Amino acid sequence: MLGTKGTLKHYRTQVHNVPLLFCPVCHRVEVHYKVENEYEVLAEYAHSDGLSEIDFQDFSMEDEDEIFGNCVNREDEDPLDIVQNQIDLSLDLLSVAVQLNDTEWEAELKRRLAVMSRRRMKLLQKHS
Repeated sequence: MLGTKGTLKHYRTQVHNVPLLFCPVCHRVEVHYKVENEYEVLAEYAHSDGLSEIDFQDFSMEDEDEIFGNCVNREDEDPLDIVQNQIDLSLDLLSVAVQLNDTEWEAELKRRLAVMSRRRMKLLQKHS
C-alpha cells in the first residue's frame, strides 16, 4: 500500500487532504488507520453542520512523516521506483508462500506480479 493524501466524500461533504493507503494493484483506498477515528469524527461533524467541504489538515494533529512512516512507498516518489519496490516485496512474499505451500496466496502474488510487471513495462516505455 502506498501512502498518499486525497479527498473522500462523506455523504455530501468532501473531506480534503485525508491520509490514505492506496493499493496500486487492486486500486483499493482506505483511510490510514492512524487517523481513521479522527476522520470519522470530523466527517460526521462536518456533515451534520451542513458543510460541503472541509480540509482534514486543518483539524489533524498528526505529523505526516509519522503517519506515513510505516508505508513502504509514498505517492510522491518516482513511479518506476515504487513499482520496482512493489515487485521486489511481492517476490519476497512469493518465496514465503511457496515455502508454506500456500497455493492460494501464491496465485494471488503471481497475479499481483503480473500487474506490476505490466505497469513497469509501461513506465519503462515512457522513460525511453
